[in-house]
Amino acid sequence: MKKIYIDTLGCAKNEYDSQMMAASLTERGCIIVSEPEEADIMIVNTCGFIEDAKKESIQRIFELAEEKERDMKLVVTGCLSERYHSELASEMPEVDMFFGVNDYDDIPDRILAEPDDRDLVGDDTDDLRYRKRLFDEDAYTGYLKIAEGCNNACSFCAIPSIRGHYRSKRIEDCIREAQDMADAGIRELILIAQDTSRYGIDLYGKLCLPELLKKLCAVDGIEWIRLMYVYDNGITDELIETIASEPKICKYIDMPIQHISDRVLHRMRRQSTGDSIKEVIGRLRDRIPDVHIRTTLLVGFPGETEEDISELLDFIDTMKIDRLGAFAFSDEEGTPSFELDGKLDEETKQARRDLVMEHQLRVSEELNEKKIGKVYEVIVDEIIDDGVYSGRTRYDSPEIDCNVTFESEYELYPGDIAEVEIVNAYEYDLEGRAIYVD
Repeated sequence: MKKIYIDTLGCAKNEYDSQMMAASLTERGCIIVSEPEEADIMIVNTCGFIEDAKKESIQRIFELAEEKERDMKLVVTGCLSERYHSELASEMPEVDMFFGVNDYDDIPDRILAEPDDRDLVGDDTDDLRYRKRLFDEDAYTGYLKIAEGCNNACSFCAIPSIRGHYRSKRIEDCIREAQDMADAGIRELILIAQDTSRYGIDLYGKLCLPELLKKLCAVDGIEWIRLMYVYDNGITDELIETIASEPKICKYIDMPIQHISDRVLHRMRRQSTGDSIKEVIGRLRDRIPDVHIRTTLLVGFPGETEEDISELLDFIDTMKIDRLGAFAFSDEEGTPSFELDGKLDEETKQARRDLVMEHQLRVSEELNEKKIGKVYEVIVDEIIDDGVYSGRTRYDSPEIDCNVTFESEYELYPGDIAEVEIVNAYEYDLEGRAIYVD
């Protein structure tokens, strides 16, 4: 009976894949352990999207290699392994096997056997279908991957070369997975893909996210449904109406726009313009007055000028996006932007990123202050002290958005949902007191 340790790095998609891998291994009689020193086999599910993520993944591989004893195996999978498997295999003799992002069906049998080859990364993209996953016993929030791959071909992004072309999971398989999640005690369902707005176009010849959402709302046990990675050019009136009319769907939408300058958007090969982005935001706010929009920006792109940054800062100040994060451009080999002229130095890129976040900090504080005196549903994430808890509103995703610290005379546990009155506000977080517990 093999003991397996799985270390997951990177995004929610990797977390999903690790849960799937864990379920397959336990079906074969393995035990998932929480510490590497307890394991017979250590698996690192890596991220290879940008330079910082690559460095983190490589560092973690070497850390686990130091933990490795004579009879232990070290296995590397995920995006870094998919993207650089040949180089890693030649430079990391400590690693016993390498797998890619499309090899999860093969991993259990291969790692429990003794394959001749160390570099086991396959060439084909896998089909997306129902798969069992293993959840933590106390899980109350979880990710449902509804599609894989991407056809958008943004010039800065390596994802299409890593995860392949866009392919949706059938509606019935999504519903089956959602029911598994509800049966495991999950109350908050977070939809993910490289681009959730394109869901169904490859299978059904039309955009089917609204249809999928309505069917997910019928799954007993799921109370919050949250949308991530929704491209603005796929936000239709039907989708907006579905979000507005379904009580289970959080009035929250993650819409990564990257920039607002038409010049930069064009060089990024985005399918949007500054005006089209603003138009979508307007339609969302007109139909869903309390909608909270989250976005990410990419600053310091090759050729970006001071005028482009000024336009972006004006957008932040006037549009007042509820949740906004910014990243400095990472020059990734193998992407079209790697060949562009007009590269900016690291100091300039970081300075522009910091400037963007300074403007957003003021916006966030202003918006949070307007919440004082209002009552929100808050899902408990952590017990801080006796009668003191930390959680999130429907308008906040785990780990990336605002927290609410609140007091409650009722005893609560992670996953419980309470009605909380906001009594104080800060730049990014809130304070409150519970007035009702579900």
